Amino acid sequence: MATALVTGATGFLGGHLVQLLLDRDYQVRVLYRSETSLAPLTGLDVQTFRGDVTDVASLDGALTGKVDVLFHVAASTASWRPKFAEQMRINVDGTRNVVQAALRAGVGRLVHTSSVAVYGLTNEVINERSPHLGRDSWINYSRSKALGEEEVQIGIRAGLDAVICNPTHIFGPGDTHNWARLIMLIDKQKLPGVPPGSGAFVDVREAAHALIAAAERGASGESYLLGGEETSFLDLVQRIGRQLGKPTPNKSMPAFAMRLYAQVLDGISRITQREPDLTPESVAFVCHHMHCDISKARRVLNLQVTQLDHLLADTVKWLRQQRLVS
Repeated sequence: MATALVTGATGFLGGHLVQLLLDRDYQVRVLYRSETSLAPLTGLDVQTFRGDVTDVASLDGALTGKVDVLFHVAASTASWRPKFAEQMRINVDGTRNVVQAALRAGVGRLVHTSSVAVYGLTNEVINERSPHLGRDSWINYSRSKALGEEEVQIGIRAGLDAVICNPTHIFGPGDTHNWARLIMLIDKQKLPGVPPGSGAFVDVREAAHALIAAAERGASGESYLLGGEETSFLDLVQRIGRQLGKPTPNKSMPAFAMRLYAQVLDGISRITQREPDLTPESVAFVCHHMHCDISKARRVLNLQVTQLDHLLADTVKWLRQQRLVS
């Protein structure tokens, strides 16, 4: 029986990955930060290790003995300036810690969950050979994930067997903090406006399958883009409205208006010290048009693309079961 350690196991993607690993008869270890964070894993047959990726000793402890694959999923997706220093510690220093701990422990393979954000806000169709513009981005998340990938590449040059996966926007059941917030705002009729950009939406369940496929048959040193159906955010909002039976806007907000609104909220947050719903960084992402070539992951990892209407239906159904939407 193969042994896997998962960082970020209590999060959205990590939780799906843990369940799928158990279904595949892996012996699963999880790294967790607090007792309350373990709630999503209640009842699962996993071995728990308290700590986090910024704590080297906790990583070494979790990797004691034979570990066949280490799935590094933990990350900070913050877009608010006061959280950027911690984001760098988690996404860059934490990834360096994971890489070095994996080398010390002789881990069979590292599967690093990065992000499409490493490629920056380019207008080109993104593929695995696209330049990592995120290294020089003013958006801290993009820069931190790009620098985190560099730590993995340093590990590879030192002899680490590692594969990198770059998901696009992750959608699906089990989400309460990310795109689920959009669904809840539409349900409550509190959506302030629709951004003018577009994105690619990957099913969280298919992303979890792809991570395991990367561990089992991905090529060492290679990267794989994990995407899904592409559409505009206006179309996404209107589809969600139809699923909920709620009215939605029929046009997007101009990009300049969203940027101005985010700047105002950012200024207010500096006084109140409360995180705003929109920041200049988050607005930059949703005003951008993302286009990805995911043919490599479809060919090598057998990545499946869930039709967006089916993905939205599954997500809304789960949110209704949790009484998070009406």
